[in-house]
Order: sequence, then C-alpha cells, then structure tokens
Amino acid sequence: QVQLTESGGGSVQAGGSLRLSCAVSGYSDDLYFLAWFRQSPGKEREGVALINVRADLMDYIDSVKGRFTMPRDIAKNTLYLQMSSLKPEDTAMYYCAADSQGRVFNARWTDGNKYDYWGQGTQVNVSS
Repeated sequence: QVQLTESGGGSVQAGGSLRLSCAVSGYSDDLYFLAWFRQSPGKEREGVALINVRADLMDYIDSVKGRFTMPRDIAKNTLYLQMSSLKPEDTAMYYCAADSQGRVFNARWTDGNKYDYWGQGTQVNVSS
C-alpha cells in the first residue's frame, strides 16, 4: 500500500506562487510514476505534470510549461509542485497520483485511470 498526502493549497492572486507538497509513504520504492492532476467544478480531471520516479524524467502539459516545476526531496519522500505566474484558470483541486504497476508506460500519462493511488487533494484558488 502507498499513501499520498497533499498539502500547500490556498488562495493567491494572479501572478503569485504556491508550492504544493505530496508526501509519499508506504511501499514507495515500488512506484514507477507520480503525477499531479487537477479538477475544477464542471470540468474533467486534467493531468498537469508527471515524473518517472526511477528515471527522473518529467513532463508537463503545455499550459503550465515554464510556470510549474516539480522538485523532489528524496530524503523526505516528498514531491512538490512549484507553481508560479498563477492564472485564474489554474484554480482547481490538485491531486497527487501514483502508478505502482507501470501502466503509464503503455498509455497517455494524462489518463487518470492508469494510476492506482490517489491523495485526498488540496485546493488552489487564484483570483484575478
């Protein structure tokens, strides 16, 4: 079992920054991928950023490239989502997700159905 715990959400004005945290506990050595997803009311869940934890390779959706980064603290077993130049359209519940079976290798990483562990989410509100 793997547990994911997000934190760091909050309210910020457009142009501001936030850092989200995803603390990973349990059998974290079994993981292949970690990802950040977001969902706002009335919209589909959207993959935001991905890391191949074994190869340390990352990918981001176009709308956040250049604004979001994903640093890691391996000692703390924590993945971060550093968000800057935030826009009102970034407002959403942000979730951390993990793939422990390698299913993302054979799928679009933005397909949330390929992840078997999810955190409870942390809310980000960006006002204009």
